[in-house]
Amino acid sequence: MEEGTPLGLAAKPILARGGYIPDELMCPIIGAWLEKHQEGPGWVLDGFPRSLPQAEFLDLTLSNNGLALDAAIALEVPFEELLERIQNRVECPECRWSGQKNQLSSEGACPTCSHPAAARADDDEANFRNRHSEFTQLTIPVIDHYRDTGRLLSIPATAPKDEVADLILSELGTRSGERGDEPKSSCGV
Repeated sequence: MEEGTPLGLAAKPILARGGYIPDELMCPIIGAWLEKHQEGPGWVLDGFPRSLPQAEFLDLTLSNNGLALDAAIALEVPFEELLERIQNRVECPECRWSGQKNQLSSEGACPTCSHPAAARADDDEANFRNRHSEFTQLTIPVIDHYRDTGRLLSIPATAPKDEVADLILSELGTRSGERGDEPKSSCGV
């Protein structure tokens, strides 16, 4: 959207109403990204796949390139806590830092660059409820897909972010230790 690409412009009104980007837009975006990132130490996709067709697209694209997904990570947080987090989320338009209101200075400045931070335009309760409804409809089947194929890591995510990150890394390390390799790719659903 920031670059004004046709895909970005098509996505803008969908995101403005709190919706998910449809498969016919997301799959080409991710497919192009994956083509550029086949080499290297690995990667994490945050928020993709969000639908079963996207998961199937990802599995097929990776398979066609001799790759496979190491793990899909589902961060488990109760609905009310998610709502509270959204109501208190702020973002810096300058450096893209994102966090909670209580992390800002008394003047409302970003803790990273001191630029004024504010709530995102799409972070209202109605948009959140719409996104959560779509999550329930579209993404629960993705979670089931990865659970059924043995690639799901279900992580409780109500602790501080450093503790959650340590738990994710520990679980990924345990999983790779079982196979004798290092994890290369994962996605967050």
